[in-house]
Amino acid sequence: MRVDKTAKEQGSPLQSPSSSFSLLLGSDLCGSMPCTCTWRNWRQWIRPLAVVIYLVSIVVAVPLCVWELQKLEVGIHTKAWFIAGIFLLLTIPISLWVILQHLVHYTQPELQKPIIRILWMVPIYSLDSWIALKYPSIAIYVDTCRECYEAYVIYNFMGFLTNYLTNRYPNLVLILEAKDQQKHFPPLCCCPPWTMGEVLLFRCKLGVLQYTVVRPFTTIVALVCELLGIYDEGNFSFSNAWTYLVIINNMSQLFAMYCLLLFYKVLKEELSPIQPVGKFLCVKLVVFVSFW
Repeated sequence: MRVDKTAKEQGSPLQSPSSSFSLLLGSDLCGSMPCTCTWRNWRQWIRPLAVVIYLVSIVVAVPLCVWELQKLEVGIHTKAWFIAGIFLLLTIPISLWVILQHLVHYTQPELQKPIIRILWMVPIYSLDSWIALKYPSIAIYVDTCRECYEAYVIYNFMGFLTNYLTNRYPNLVLILEAKDQQKHFPPLCCCPPWTMGEVLLFRCKLGVLQYTVVRPFTTIVALVCELLGIYDEGNFSFSNAWTYLVIINNMSQLFAMYCLLLFYKVLKEELSPIQPVGKFLCVKLVVFVSFW
């Protein structure tokens, strides 16, 4: 009774030994391992850190660019490099910010994982253009890396669509079999249509993913031909390797786009919740049209 009275007079409730031990253990953990607690809350500090890094980069990079322009005679090539640097400073932070938003709100890994890989395409393209303008002698090497990533982007875009469909519609093959027969688009309208169901789904995937194999292969061949001096980029002549590789790449690209279009046409209703038209146009314009 005396202990209870003393506790009440002091205004603090009595605590059991187990609760006291729990509080003590919790305080010790937070005090002895602040690094662990901080890393657990990385979602809170990663975005401010990204903003700080971006501002520091601007403060450092812009004076370096201006100094480079003052040091050299300003020509068209240098101006183009400087303009590319400005766009590089704009595109990379925006892309990284969107990527960080996906990482912070990482609630659907099967969909967000390919999205993040696709988003890396923008900074890779920007950095490739900037390096190629500054150091033309190594442009073939950085272009090789970029073109291989192009194929990886197409692979992930198709993976994004198929992951969404398989998760939402486990019986996707049966849904396709119940649909009306889809005919081919021109100029393949004279070809027999692909059987609705597993056959059409497999051939659409194969038609898109063949580009992910052809593109890296032709890129490596182009690199070897450049080292051997028989590539001759930009010159349409059957005596160089560039002409043949352009023909192969174009045929592969056109067929991949055709299969993507056919895939969307057949599954337009099922894909409508994720609004794939805008995503399809972005990938098509950036990856395919940028070739020209």
